[in-house]
Amino acid sequence: MDIVIRHVEPTEYETLGDITAEAYLRDGLLTFGESDWYLGELKDVAKRAAAADVLVATQGDQLLGGVTFVPSPGPMAELARPGEAEIRMLAVARAARGKGAGEALVRACIDRAKATDGCTGMVLSTQPSMHAAHRIYERLGFTRAPERDWNPIPEQPEFTLLTYQLTL
Repeated sequence: MDIVIRHVEPTEYETLGDITAEAYLRDGLLTFGESDWYLGELKDVAKRAAAADVLVATQGDQLLGGVTFVPSPGPMAELARPGEAEIRMLAVARAARGKGAGEALVRACIDRAKATDGCTGMVLSTQPSMHAAHRIYERLGFTRAPERDWNPIPEQPEFTLLTYQLTL
């Protein structure tokens, strides 16, 4: 059965929030674990869906994962400059990993960016330990942009997010 990429439905907000939070927690991506403030952001799919495009990967009735596509700078953008789209909060359920859902979600974001008037590039942040995600990004043509690496937690100077970009 094929993976289908589509907009998240309101009835799926909680499930996608749980998948995203669980992925970040189990992969050790939250500096403060279960007390990390970002956990609430990961779970708040309704907030993301109100400000950006939240896409899900499904196979049959199963929700495999999701991603937030930010078509231009705005409230959900962290790095996007004028003319750039941004990918945020890509997560795939542990049981669905290795089946192509993550790559399908990134490809869908690339397609959306190409269809967005005035969009000439894409950008995303990733943690150094997200090796599987890095492989997807690089396979799809993203390159590292170390000059755009940044730290979202000033009190944790060792915490740096890596930046990848794609010219469309």
